[in-house]
Amino acid sequence: SIPEILVELRYSTINNFMNEDVYGHLNRAYLQPDVVQSLKKCLAKLKEIDSTLTLLIYDAVRPRSVQQIMWDILDMPIHEKTKFVANPKNGSVHNYGAAVDITLADENGFALDMCAEYDDIRHIAYPRYESAYLDSGMLSLEQIENRKILRETMRAGGFTGIQTEWW
Repeated sequence: SIPEILVELRYSTINNFMNEDVYGHLNRAYLQPDVVQSLKKCLAKLKEIDSTLTLLIYDAVRPRSVQQIMWDILDMPIHEKTKFVANPKNGSVHNYGAAVDITLADENGFALDMCAEYDDIRHIAYPRYESAYLDSGMLSLEQIENRKILRETMRAGGFTGIQTEWW
């Protein structure tokens, strides 16, 4: 447990790409002990960068039944779908509490502006397109800086992101 880290499990609300609460009673972020230790390192790094910020967890352990619901809802070819949701037949690191979806929050608990919402599957969420979206004016310097702070913070704990998500 890390009291300074906020939790807002998006799948325990209707504020997610499925627009429904698929977690029901699950409202705590469960993670493997080594992941928790890594998050402590992330938080320490974040406080070095900006002591007013904290981390906000959107997802942690994910029941495989929810993985199946996500898989079934995404209506796209399998080669596209696997960029966003692991095939429930194979499982996901989320299913074992070994992955965390996270963002930065200010001193009032509000998520920083990353331009794209959590669960956003548009290219604007992809880190590799950030400079192009900055050049077009669709991303601001502040939004890119927020993303960079998050990535630097997470790298300090040994985490790596994926190519389709700023988080």
